[in-house]
Amino acid sequence: MAARTKTTKDRPSYRCTECGWQTAKWLGRCSECQAWGTVEEYGTPAVRTTSPGRVTTSAVPIGQVDGRTATARSTGVPELDRVLGGGLVPGAVVLLAGEPGVGKSTLLLDVAAKSASEEHRTLYVTGEESASQVRLRADRIKAIDDHLYLAAETDLATILGHLDAVKPSLLILDSVQTVASPEIDGAPGGMAQVREVAGALIRASKERGMSTLLVGHVTKDGAIAGPRLLEHLVDVVLSFEGDRHARLRLVRGVKNRYGTTDEVGCFELHDEGITGLADPSGLFLTRRAEPVPGTCLTVTLEGRRPLVAEVQALTVDSQIPSPRRTTSGLETSRVSMMLAVLEQRGKISALGKRDIYSATVGGVKLTEPAADLAIALALASAASDTPLPKNLVAIGEVGLAGEVRRVTGVQRRLSEAHRLGFTHALVPSDPGKIPAGMKVLEVADIGDALRVLPRSRKREAPRDAEDRR
Repeated sequence: MAARTKTTKDRPSYRCTECGWQTAKWLGRCSECQAWGTVEEYGTPAVRTTSPGRVTTSAVPIGQVDGRTATARSTGVPELDRVLGGGLVPGAVVLLAGEPGVGKSTLLLDVAAKSASEEHRTLYVTGEESASQVRLRADRIKAIDDHLYLAAETDLATILGHLDAVKPSLLILDSVQTVASPEIDGAPGGMAQVREVAGALIRASKERGMSTLLVGHVTKDGAIAGPRLLEHLVDVVLSFEGDRHARLRLVRGVKNRYGTTDEVGCFELHDEGITGLADPSGLFLTRRAEPVPGTCLTVTLEGRRPLVAEVQALTVDSQIPSPRRTTSGLETSRVSMMLAVLEQRGKISALGKRDIYSATVGGVKLTEPAADLAIALALASAASDTPLPKNLVAIGEVGLAGEVRRVTGVQRRLSEAHRLGFTHALVPSDPGKIPAGMKVLEVADIGDALRVLPRSRKREAPRDAEDRR
């Protein structure tokens, strides 16, 4: 009797749980999205039809929907409210991700204490620390409140039980990668576990009208750990950034269903906790009685927020055949481009055989092209050992042909510089309305900009706001 051949229907099929790619045999790595360990076997689904179900809530015109239930409530931290779009919306789920040690737990513990009240209880669940460890941090940052409840749990069912007992208005889970469901196979932090935990908490948040803050881990590349589905499920995704050796911390909006994603919250991390910075420009400036060679100020935009930052440069004679090029807070490629423009278009030949060091002050990172002009002037000032005029800011993108190009938000940048007491500015042509009392010099190329150095200052005086009228 001939052996029965296995039909296509009986053969096992395999599918990637991340992107849905299908294959006839198991692979350790998905050939479509390149994810490891996501290819799983699944059976051939039977053809089914879904019959219409009973409608529990009738559909109504959108104009008749009561939007007052989705009014945002302040977290008690104005800088976080700025990024969230006014505060936490009832039923919203927020994912806050950042590198280890950046201050995520400290910030959220502060939020938990300030948002807790008699009408709005807060439940803080920690899966990474014990309750006593969190209490020690709360004592240090003065985050003690009678309506703030604390639990150290890693079991999803137990956490849902705490929600029934406490009935909080705000749930904070630190972190989603440490919680596991006993009904799902796999270790905590795995893709299946993260999906189940996030899905259960999102359902609980929507049903109870409870705001939820989830802490997420990041990979070594800076991406949020776990399945990308996690970012799609939540309502808001925030990125917590900052250098561990600097005091400045930034909270950026990556996704926000209730507001814009171009706002940035600034915080200062210190021994007593973390505090919001309504005016963070002071962290990026060095106040001096007299100007120093190799320094230039610029105004950068973090989202829609203008920040005055200082660029510093230092050039010394090189002792090795290949001169050093060291940067901190600046893109190495942008600095190299400015060196090439200065040598070719600015006719400064003293930079090629010297060690060059460039950096920013206060840990700020300047990545936008609007800082090109300030970088070029700082390098030229360091090469000639002559300081730039006092109270001068430089704004503009420099092209490879030496031209100074326009950038966005020039008027907003000039207003911020004028508010902080700066009286002179170098900007590209046609900057728009100029703040009263501020003198602005429009430069067309790098040659015009280099004339502000005292050794070759141009006779033409800068134009002020009255002259432009």
